[in-house]
Amino acid sequence: MMATIDGPVRVIGRWGDMGAKAREAATYRGLDKIFDPALRESICELIEDVRRHGDEAVARALKKFDGCDVEPSGLRVTDEELARARSQISDQLLAAIRDGIDHVRRFNEQLVARGDWEFESEPGLIVGEKVTPIASAGLFVPSGKGSYPSVLVQLGTPAVVAGVPTVAVVVPPVPGSAGVVDPAVLVVASELGIRDVFRVNGPAGIAALAFGTETVPKVRKVVGPGSPAVTCAQVEVQRYGTVTTMLLGPSESLIIADDSADPRLLAADLLNEAEHGPDSSSILVTDSEELLAATQAEVTTQLSALPEPRRSYAAAALGRNGGAILVTDMVEATDVANAYAPEHMQVAVADPDAALARLTDAGEILVGQWTPVSAANFIIGCPAALPTSGFAKVSGGITAEAFRKRSAVARADRVSLARMKDSITAFTAHEGFPAHEAAVTIRFP
Repeated sequence: MMATIDGPVRVIGRWGDMGAKAREAATYRGLDKIFDPALRESICELIEDVRRHGDEAVARALKKFDGCDVEPSGLRVTDEELARARSQISDQLLAAIRDGIDHVRRFNEQLVARGDWEFESEPGLIVGEKVTPIASAGLFVPSGKGSYPSVLVQLGTPAVVAGVPTVAVVVPPVPGSAGVVDPAVLVVASELGIRDVFRVNGPAGIAALAFGTETVPKVRKVVGPGSPAVTCAQVEVQRYGTVTTMLLGPSESLIIADDSADPRLLAADLLNEAEHGPDSSSILVTDSEELLAATQAEVTTQLSALPEPRRSYAAAALGRNGGAILVTDMVEATDVANAYAPEHMQVAVADPDAALARLTDAGEILVGQWTPVSAANFIIGCPAALPTSGFAKVSGGITAEAFRKRSAVARADRVSLARMKDSITAFTAHEGFPAHEAAVTIRFP
């Protein structure tokens, strides 16, 4: 039976026939690459070099890893470069940048509008939260297999909407150049009013933001997707007090589809995230062998039309790193999806609301075949910097909330404290804190 549905999409198997180990293997996404001992050792050495030698180490990393000979004094993107960038991109791209910023801004303004809150939990006791922006944030914009101004749209807009006073951007320059940064990234920074942009190698940039250098400001939180080396650097700098978001690693997607889905569109959506890189993964979960067979044919055709290296990247994402899982029904399909906890999830089924009600673990859930991942990546406005490697089970995408903190606020009067007194002293007596007890009883002589 399986032979009839073979093709570029690897058939992983039937979920119901898989044991625990097979299911674990089907949902595993190579965290060992991020935490590989050799990689960690080299990243730790680089981090320590930047911590000790600042701009000099950053410039050294640029030359070693990117072939860019940049003097320490030239790490900061100049005002002239920012001003010149607008003339170096098309009007169409400028309009797209503004369209993306507008949608992301509006999404995040809804979050920020919720603001402070309070309520009276009992007579005389008012509790709530005061919400304020973090003091500083560092944004990493990757530039390895391509250039990604959309990432700065997705990271920078929420930071600006949140009201972060200091926002610094690090972006690797074009490899082998004299430090040239994609002008589209600079235009996004200008549109957002972000002035602090630095041409820095990825892991060295994370370290520079964590410690601060003569040129790069020290920040309290660093976010941004990247390679295993960049992700490893983000994990390691947390030991020095810099906060990051876990984990924005290699791109991944999962699509749930039944026989109502259009296989031509399904193939296109599977290839959407698959083309990111050789470490990406793309998964199809379906209860229809006929749909899988039709999709295999469409993937074959559409895959052959992709240029290299995107064709090879997509083949790996659908073959070695991903594939198709067959299920009995859509209930089991949602079980598989929740077990995988993908960065991007698309639902292409006849009853999407029923599926949506059962889905709990995903960075984003895109409903229907008119909501492709590419629309969400660039324009829709929902967060597109999303947790990978299963971390969607415990976290969500980068929004304004990632750049704000909440301080609990309480206000009690004498009557409410008197009411709580016996409960408080019961705890203090049991836990052995006489000063805690006295802080209450002294008020009621």
